[in-house]
Amino acid sequence: MRRKLPARVAVPLAGVTAAALIGGIGYVWPRPTQAAAQAASHRTASLKAPGWSQSWGAAMQRPIAGGEDEGPNWSVEGFGDHSLRQVVRLSAGGAQVRIRLSNRYGTRPLRVATAAVARSAGGAQAWPGTTAALTFGGKRSATVAPGAEIASDPVPLATAPLEKLAVTLRFTGATGPATFHRFTTQPAYRASGDHLSDEGAGAYTASTDAQYYLTGVEVTGENGNGTGGARTGGNGAGTVVAFGDSLIDGVGAAPGADARLPDALAERLAATRDPLGVVNAGIGGNRLRYDSACAGEKATARFARDVLDRPGVRAVIVHLGANDIRVTPGDPCLRPGGPATAAQVIAAQRQLVRAARARGLKVVGTTIIPMKGALFPVWTPQVEKDRDAINHWIRTSGAYDAVLDADRIMADPADPDRPRLSYVYQDGLHPNDAGYQALARGIDLRALR
Repeated sequence: MRRKLPARVAVPLAGVTAAALIGGIGYVWPRPTQAAAQAASHRTASLKAPGWSQSWGAAMQRPIAGGEDEGPNWSVEGFGDHSLRQVVRLSAGGAQVRIRLSNRYGTRPLRVATAAVARSAGGAQAWPGTTAALTFGGKRSATVAPGAEIASDPVPLATAPLEKLAVTLRFTGATGPATFHRFTTQPAYRASGDHLSDEGAGAYTASTDAQYYLTGVEVTGENGNGTGGARTGGNGAGTVVAFGDSLIDGVGAAPGADARLPDALAERLAATRDPLGVVNAGIGGNRLRYDSACAGEKATARFARDVLDRPGVRAVIVHLGANDIRVTPGDPCLRPGGPATAAQVIAAQRQLVRAARARGLKVVGTTIIPMKGALFPVWTPQVEKDRDAINHWIRTSGAYDAVLDADRIMADPADPDRPRLSYVYQDGLHPNDAGYQALARGIDLRALR
């Protein structure tokens, strides 16, 4: 019998629990055609330009129905005559802003009638007098082919690190199933009809804890206060991508508190007055070696899109492997494929490191957090043996430029196989806000520059 936990508590490293997902996968997605995939790759490459950094970002997933643990979402049904408003917190500021939209898993062209960006005034509110219309190739509307993504034209909007923006998309016809990110700590808001320019939140009566189509917000240039996003040398503007599973995605962090690991890292970098953009490319439940209906494409397949192709990337932080070695009987998120060996996880991590080094990126490896004591089955003696072997390799192999030792930071001194209670969320596994802050303090900022 599954233990009933509060909202989000039952979301394990591999996504939602088996009980929440059985019968809940209501959409069969197509894979992008080879032509669409090539077009998307070409479009991505053409949109990258020196001087831009990605100040906020998310990893996209296939549409999937929500469950009782993570709540409902709109990905399977998509949108019709709607305005969609999403709030993001920037990590670096600049003088100009543009957004990036993805239709990677769409079944038809995504038609955006109009779009706008504004300073956030909290919730679904836009700060009065700050709304700026967005264009795409000089046009107010945009069409994104299945499997592709586009960037908007830049708009002049001076922004500062840790400032929040409200991005609004207006649809006038059925979108079909929506490319999205399943788990977030910041709601998306929906209104019926045209409320693109609304400053108030009255029309935005529906919300979900997921994000749709928006895969990046980018900045360039100095904002006049010496806190711009542009940097020189290396790979350009300066973006750090946090790449991995639920530890990166932020399961266990307080909703709306911007308390996930990438958020806490962005705060540390902002305090240096020379901030880098920080992107959260985590997907709860993600694995290195197998795709998952719940947790996106395998990490080795999505690494190029979610890390290497982002503007200005210069460093990547990796936390992966826990979902490959863990054991949770009956969980559909772990199909296909059974548990991996430590050697298989290490080989897959080496593949990511080689790809990053081929682009001249710095790579920070993160040890796997303690798993014993979770309130859902993930641990066995064999899992612990594999976790120890992987962590030993991460610490001692020299494969990584630096190591974030999440295992030792999170471990209970009295029983290192378990997390310390002061740092762990109610599920007994994921960090709480204090745990994420402690992990962020464990990152050597010099390894990111």
